[in-house]
Amino acid sequence: MGKKRIIVAGGVVVDTQNRVLLLERDVVRDKKNIHEVRLPKGHVDRGETHEKCARREVGEESGYWDTEIIADLGYDLSEFKYQGKDIIRTEHYFLMRADPDKRGNPTPMGEEETLFRPIWIPLDIAETMMTYPSERHFIRRAKEWLKEQSDKSNLFKPLN
Repeated sequence: MGKKRIIVAGGVVVDTQNRVLLLERDVVRDKKNIHEVRLPKGHVDRGETHEKCARREVGEESGYWDTEIIADLGYDLSEFKYQGKDIIRTEHYFLMRADPDKRGNPTPMGEEETLFRPIWIPLDIAETMMTYPSERHFIRRAKEWLKEQSDKSNLFKPLN
């Protein structure tokens, strides 16, 4: 049996207080109750850009529709079994900015998506909370990008 290949796009969404938007939920996996902490992401629709998909998925899953993409965090491959099928997933994430006080209504597309609860967590500890390694990796990339930008801006500050 062949492997199913899918492409998803999502966001590592930060606010001005150096917090990141995470989604938590309790679901059943392999007949076990699992508490998941995730990043918003989903399938790229035919003809849809990855950027548009990432913003749409953040809105659908969390209710944060007013996001700004500030960096491309790149791609990773993730392989796993789901419902007895071998899946190869290409994941593309963007670093985004949003205002936590401007939450609209989520529009979940599936039964499991209705279980998501958005939470804002300090970026420094978010990586340790993530359920899946690929998502931990993108949190790390976002932290590195933000640190790089901060370091660059410090180059132009006067020395005391």
